[in-house]
Amino acid sequence: MLTPNLRETITIVIPTLNEASNIENVILQCKAHSNDILVVDGHSQDSTVQIARSHNIRVIFDHQRGKGDAVRTAIRHLQREITVFIDADGSHDPDAIPELVRPILENRVDHVSGSRLLGGSSELHGGFDECLRLMGSSFITACINHHFGVRLSESQNGFRAIHTKVLKSLDLRENITTIEQEMIIKTLKNGYRMAEIPAHEYKRKAGQSKIRLQKVAFRYVFSLIKYLYF
Repeated sequence: MLTPNLRETITIVIPTLNEASNIENVILQCKAHSNDILVVDGHSQDSTVQIARSHNIRVIFDHQRGKGDAVRTAIRHLQREITVFIDADGSHDPDAIPELVRPILENRVDHVSGSRLLGGSSELHGGFDECLRLMGSSFITACINHHFGVRLSESQNGFRAIHTKVLKSLDLRENITTIEQEMIIKTLKNGYRMAEIPAHEYKRKAGQSKIRLQKVAFRYVFSLIKYLYF
């Protein structure tokens, strides 16, 4: 657990959309690490918002365009030194937050991303969907590594910590989950320091993923080319 002083340094942002089955546990675990938690909701049709508010959590609403929209909507509401992003489905371990933010607190880097390639995954079981997901992610990460001369293991993880002033300087544009690779590319392009830590990916606790890879795969490639080379 972070010390009270560190708890007051971090804002934890949780993008949500119909996560009533998961959000309470995520909030309760996050409360051990920050007293400033911001839920950015995509106009859920279930009780996600009511559950968050019952725990005295700040709730704001995005424009229903996707996870990237939620991330960008949160930015103007951030005042603390460090911002942590964590998914609402229970796939990330909030108790890993101290390790995630430590390199930033020690002024070694500006942006830290969790890596399931280093920390393992309970979601990937060798099916065709998982194979395509890994191949696509690895290709994008390899392009980023080659372009910037870095050695990251993945570029798609939603579990990350970043200096808030750096986040606000990136001029993020993506509306969907491509926001994650955009954040990494723009961090490196603007000369900021990037690192990653092992972070296990757990199977979502309940409900279904909102991502349909076959519908958005081309947007990952377009986003890669757009931000890497232009």
